[in-house]
Amino acid sequence: MHFKIFHNAEGAKNAYGLVVVIDVFRAFTTECYVMANGAEKIIPAGDLSLAYKLKTENPDFILMGEQNGEIPSGFDYGNSPFLISEVDFSGKTVIHISTAGTKGMSNAQNASEIITGSFVNAAAIAKYIKEKNVEIVSFVCTGTDNVTIRDEDALCAEYIQNLIEGKYNDFDGIMKHVKSGGYIDRFIDPTITKYPIEDIDYCFALDKFDFVIKASSYGEDLIQLRVISNLA
Repeated sequence: MHFKIFHNAEGAKNAYGLVVVIDVFRAFTTECYVMANGAEKIIPAGDLSLAYKLKTENPDFILMGEQNGEIPSGFDYGNSPFLISEVDFSGKTVIHISTAGTKGMSNAQNASEIITGSFVNAAAIAKYIKEKNVEIVSFVCTGTDNVTIRDEDALCAEYIQNLIEGKYNDFDGIMKHVKSGGYIDRFIDPTITKYPIEDIDYCFALDKFDFVIKASSYGEDLIQLRVISNLA
């Protein structure tokens, strides 16, 4: 098994094999909470106009997400795992958009398979990949523009790879590094975002969920996300 690393939503265009699209703060963490609360499926939208179009065509669908840290007009929920953690999504279809994560997923056109990546289901992801025993695994770190930066997405990719290879992980060290290194400042700065600081702990709730979220086709040009693996 060979591992590749790609950076940001544009880099996702070059990812191939089994692709793990990672957005720890907050898109794919939030999606795990949504799925755990009963959602039938999530449709990731690459841009805001597509999200609104899907909502117009499907009034019962729920709009969730953010653009540049702000909740777009008319959306039901933002991109906060804390604020949606108690919401009942049973049987619902959620249209989800984020500045980096969902765009990166939409760009991963060369993937043979796409799953989401976050710390809250890291062990389930590693187990799934080991069982698949694929030749190539590509990690897309959607929030990482510079290959030298060890931010939360890059460290999540490293963490999952270590699990697959049976190597040691220092999760406490990862949390300290991310919290003290300025990597989360933009996610809690009230001049940039309106999201609650509680999101940080929700994003670091290691292995809270025992499932994997996988993309499949939805119509001609879209993808949908569903829970496809449960370790319980």
